[in-house]
Order: sequence, then C-alpha cells, then structure tokens
Amino acid sequence: MTNRYPRDFRGYGPNAPDAAWPSGAKVAISMVLNYEEGGENNVLHGDAASEAFLSDIAGAAMWPGMRHWNMESIYEYGARAGFWRLHRLFTGLKVPVTIYGVATALARNPEQVAAMKDAGWEIASHGWKWVEHKDMPAEVERTQIAEAIRLHTEVVGEPPKGWYTGRCSANTVALTAETGEFDWISDTYDDDLPYWLEVGDRDQLVIPYTLEANDMRFATAPGYIEGEQFFQYLKDSFDTLYAEGLAGQAKMFSVGLHNRLIGRPGKVAGLKRFLDYALSHDGVWFATRGQIAAHWAEHHPHQRIERPSKMDRDTFVARFGGIIEHSPWVAERAFDLELGPAHDSAVGLQNALVRILRSASRAEKLGVLNAHPDLAGKLAAAKRLTAESTAEQASAGLDALTDEERATFTRLNTAYVEKFGFPFIIAVRDNTKASIMAAFERRLANDTDTEFTEGLRQVERIALLRLKAMLP
Repeated sequence: MTNRYPRDFRGYGPNAPDAAWPSGAKVAISMVLNYEEGGENNVLHGDAASEAFLSDIAGAAMWPGMRHWNMESIYEYGARAGFWRLHRLFTGLKVPVTIYGVATALARNPEQVAAMKDAGWEIASHGWKWVEHKDMPAEVERTQIAEAIRLHTEVVGEPPKGWYTGRCSANTVALTAETGEFDWISDTYDDDLPYWLEVGDRDQLVIPYTLEANDMRFATAPGYIEGEQFFQYLKDSFDTLYAEGLAGQAKMFSVGLHNRLIGRPGKVAGLKRFLDYALSHDGVWFATRGQIAAHWAEHHPHQRIERPSKMDRDTFVARFGGIIEHSPWVAERAFDLELGPAHDSAVGLQNALVRILRSASRAEKLGVLNAHPDLAGKLAAAKRLTAESTAEQASAGLDALTDEERATFTRLNTAYVEKFGFPFIIAVRDNTKASIMAAFERRLANDTDTEFTEGLRQVERIALLRLKAMLP
C-alpha cells in the first residue's frame, strides 16, 4: 500500500494569491446567519432526544425520549424575535447576508423565508436537520444531503448553491462535492481565502468558515459574556485583515451568527457596533458567499497540476529520479515515505528527497557526490552532461570559458578530487563564474569531513533549485 497522508498543511504556502476583490477592496466580509430553529433535535422531529447544543442553558444535556421545554423556547426565541431584530439591522444597513438554512427549519418558518428572499439574501443549505453527523454512515449522509437539496428547493423555490453542515462527519466535504450541485461548500476552517479542492473529477470551491468570529462563543467556554467583547474581537480581526489588505494581501472575513444568540438585545449591540465600524472604512466589500464564489471562479479558476503525492511509483521516479544527480534510488525510497499535499511543492518534495539522502550510508552519500560532474570538465566539453547540469553550468557562463579560465578550472578540479576523493559541488545557479572560482580556492583549504558535509549541502540546494523549475 502506498503511504499517503491526506491532510493539507501547506495551502497557498508563503505566497497566497492576490484576492483582487472588486474595486480594490482590502477585505471581503461574509456575514452568515445560521437558521436552525425548527431543525434541531426534538422528539417531535423523530429524533431520539432533545437538543443540547448552542443555547444559553448552562450545562445543557439531551433528554432522551422527552421534549425539553426550556430548550425549545430558546430556539423559538430565535425565530420569533431574534431573526426579525437581525433582519431589521441588516436590511437597514443594506448589508448582504448568507443564510445557512437547515431545510426542515426553513420548511417550518415560511414567513422568515419570505423575508430572506425579499431582502435578496443568499439562502444556502445547512443540511436536512440540525443534528450530529459524525457517526452517520456515508450512505445515510448521502441520502440526507439529497433530501436537504430536494426540500430546500421545494421550500425556497430554487436549489441551494452553497452548503455548510456544521456538525459534520469526515465524509461531509467529499459527499457534498461529489453532488456537483454547489458553487461553494464551507465545512472547513483552514484558511482566510477560498481555495479549490479536487474531489475525483470535481474541482470544488471551498470557502472556509469560522468558529471563533462566531456568536456561538456566547454559548461555549471560553466565550463572550457581553456584546462589547464580541465587538472587540470582530474589530481586532477586521483591523488585522484590513491592514494586510493595505499591504497587498487582501483576505476574507467570515462572521458567524445565530438568531437565538446574537438576536438577544444585549448581544446584538456588539454586532451593530462592529457593522458601523466596518462600514466607516473605505475598501470594504460586504458580500454573500455566492458573490465571493463567483468572483473567485472568475479571477482564480482552478488549474490542475501533476501532483507528486498522487503519482504511481514509475511516474514518480521517472520525473524526479534525476533531481539528485544520477541517483534514482533516492527518489525510489522517497516514494515510500508518508507523502501528501505538503510534498506537492518544490520545498516539500525536496525535503522528502533529502531525508533519504541524510539517512543514507556514508558510502551511498559518497556515491551521490561522485555522481556529479566536474565543473567545466571533460563531460561538459564532450556535451555528455545531463540536461539539468548543462543548463546549470551555462547559467554561470561555464559553457563559454576562455582558454585561461578553462585551464584554471581544470587545475582546480584536479586538485580538489586528489585531495578529497570526490568532485567539487556548488549550486551554480546561486553563483557567478567569479564566485565559483573564489569558492573553489577557499574550500580547497578545508578538511575532508567539512567538504563532505558541504558537498551534500550543495546537493540539497541544487535539488531545490531543480524542483522549483518543475513545481510550485
């Protein structure tokens, strides 16, 4: 079995793309209102117990086989009072909203759905029911996703183009992507920018969500206990992202809300302060997630690349067997490491290759050093270098030496090999002809162990430069 690790710790790496938000906005803000009231666990809904998640009841627990009147009434507050308070706030400020709508909740709240539609809000799917999915078999979850789409379409009048389960399983992202129904999905929390996820033949756009810039922290510990704390956290987040945008690194900022939480008077005051604060800045784009998805698809369309972690052994060795000069065994062993998305970049794959080199025997390392040609030596003159070595030596002008320079290189090569027993190795692309000669003279004064170590360090550097010409 090939040893592959699926998690992606690299993402965009050190150089995230320029988001290029409309009108040069410094930050895109996505206000998300979760509509779960009427879709939560309840024996009336055919569930085994009452709800216990995200309410103001301290230490709430599920009541098996029973209705929990207090819990029900808190959820009902969200629909009856909280939603309308938030509706007035957002429509009054003309701030667009994305609804994460649980399908069964939407079906039980027709007036609120009508108000969402009248306001022009995006209504995405928040699943069929607001229940835990972690132990749900994939086939059951797949069926429930299909039922959520069907019921949502029936209630709202059009199918959802975005998805967020929330209480998801390890299968949720793949299952929602495989439907091919969604412009975006949001069951991740792993970035400040949208990104593309390859799920089989499907290129699925992911818009990461948030659990920290989220009023759920009013109902969890550690959390917010007053609206001012919520405002301050949102403000600090905004200020950081806005400053990054001014520096040319524009990001997006998701804010998660719930009717029964932020819809309370003492909490909503903090939200209003934040909206007023953000609206007072130029270069802020309040957008639905659908608008963000459309922008990203237009300006940052996905381009598939050949990923080392997805290659079979023969392809991997054929592509990378020459990165360490004439030493395909390094790539052969690297293929058996725990490779994953982090190794699909030049830096990542170089690390895998040099791990093999570093753990090799001294005899194997010496073989790698001896596999390298002399600089401007006989192989170069006979045009018998590898394509990589030929290009590298040419980059420093070693293919166009004067007779005097060639004689100097021949003398230095001979002296170096006689002293150390392996060729002089240097990352030519980092140097000029003059700096190479100077390094030659300087390093001839070292002892063998020092040069053995330095030669391997240069091999590692050459590998990185070669991979950078092939991979991100």
